[in-house]
Amino acid sequence: MMDSQTKPTTAKPVGSSRTDATQTFRETAETGSAQAKAAFAKASTAAADATSLMKDSYSRTMKGAQEYNTKVIEFTHANAEAAFDFAQELVGVKSPSEFFEMSTNHSRKQFETLTEQAKELAALAQKVTLASVEPLKTGATKAFSQLS
Repeated sequence: MMDSQTKPTTAKPVGSSRTDATQTFRETAETGSAQAKAAFAKASTAAADATSLMKDSYSRTMKGAQEYNTKVIEFTHANAEAAFDFAQELVGVKSPSEFFEMSTNHSRKQFETLTEQAKELAALAQKVTLASVEPLKTGATKAFSQLS
């Protein structure tokens, strides 16, 4: 007769379950490591791209600032010459009416000149701003398209 406590069992080697667990752990670790390496490579590429974009934007900004400053110096020089010319003309004034006429003409010319100079500087500032922002805009568009 069969003992009720004796049950038939399938025998597995004792070391087999340890080997399976070790193998599973190793595979999980390798998968995690590969994913971490891929994420690091992607982050490194993104950081390099961002650095390149910032350098390009900064370079364009500096070039634009130099153009702007050159234009301001050019305008300052022209305005100073106009002021000296006016002062020389004032030396030859013979009557108060001639003084007022010269002053009015000079003021009108300077107002027109300053208005044109301001328009030119505003257009240049806008051009510089757009040129400086363009690399950042392009980079952001590229980054967001890669996420999709």
